[in-house]
Amino acid sequence: MTWRRAVFALFAVAAGTNVPTPLLLVYQERLDLSAEALTALFGCYAAGLVPALLLAGPLSDRLGRRRVALPGMLLAVLASLAFALAGGSVGLLFTARFLQGVVSGIVFSVGSAWVGELSLASGEGAGGRRAAFAMTAGFSLGPLVSGFLGEYAPAPTVLPYLLHAVLGVAGLALATRLPETVDVRPAGSPDGAVPVAVPLVRPGDGATVLTVLAPVAVCVYAFPTAVVSAVPLLVDLPGPAVAVTGVVAGATLGAGTLVAGLQRRLGPWTAVLGAALGAAGFAAATAFAVTEALPWLVAASPLLGAGGGLCLAAGLTLSARLAAPSRRGALASLFLACAYLGFAAPFLIATAAAATSAAVPLTVAGVLSGLLALRLVPAVRRSQL
Repeated sequence: MTWRRAVFALFAVAAGTNVPTPLLLVYQERLDLSAEALTALFGCYAAGLVPALLLAGPLSDRLGRRRVALPGMLLAVLASLAFALAGGSVGLLFTARFLQGVVSGIVFSVGSAWVGELSLASGEGAGGRRAAFAMTAGFSLGPLVSGFLGEYAPAPTVLPYLLHAVLGVAGLALATRLPETVDVRPAGSPDGAVPVAVPLVRPGDGATVLTVLAPVAVCVYAFPTAVVSAVPLLVDLPGPAVAVTGVVAGATLGAGTLVAGLQRRLGPWTAVLGAALGAAGFAAATAFAVTEALPWLVAASPLLGAGGGLCLAAGLTLSARLAAPSRRGALASLFLACAYLGFAAPFLIATAAAATSAAVPLTVAGVLSGLLALRLVPAVRRSQL
């Protein structure tokens, strides 16, 4: 099926985004960086990604998915190669991470809309589930592999990125065979339409975007990045730390992959359960920060990963339903831009922990997540989700 090639291409790009995550500990040792500097390195990805998201989706609505997504997939490969060359330079690491954010913003916004349009024949929600599966599967596989390579393989800051570059080339090769799903006939042509300003969402749904879609979006990455990036830097991990970090990242993001399919059964309650799982995950992470007992981290990782995965599936489905047909790329971009604001969570947690303790910001995050779950219940009852 055509949509499978699109899913693999999206997965291939997503696999590269968290390759640096377990390697933060390698960079910390080699470059003598503080936890705040490392979380800033992790988070500058979002600084490149959010503007790219906001520009790429609307651009693909006008120019077509192929013209925007394919160059983005090529640049994702080049970003991994830039990381492989960056090794001992802090400036090059920040530049490579920023570039990785830019190209990911292009591919995730356009690729999500592309998968959704190629999945229209499969019914409402299928595209959102498939795009969520592709991204979360990539997010989990990348750090799992790079964690073990960073711990046990030679050239730990080179080999993981070269492997991803090969995967990215394979995804790009498959994507070149995908059909265009956007009518790009120029206005004024015999069968072209006169351009008309089309609202981003249907009349009356603006409040739903602001009060439901946007907060659910922030949870998508705030949940997993907190345990994947902030916790390992703030609390000493047992055993081979780089490999353990990779396993934590793989388990966290892998849980998001496994639960994406539940959206079909849970329906509008998907986001409610996602926020509730996030609250439980932050509670477990707080217990780990206080006690340093590994079982609490084992519990926190899948809870936060599953919560983020459910919020991603729910949000992509809701954005496809709310968007005007010719603005799917634009609303998908807006949703993902809000989602990547969650990448600021590790930096905020690390900064607050430096002034207090790791338990304080994790507790606050858990309380906020629980309040969001309660806020979403009335939205479900009013059929806003």
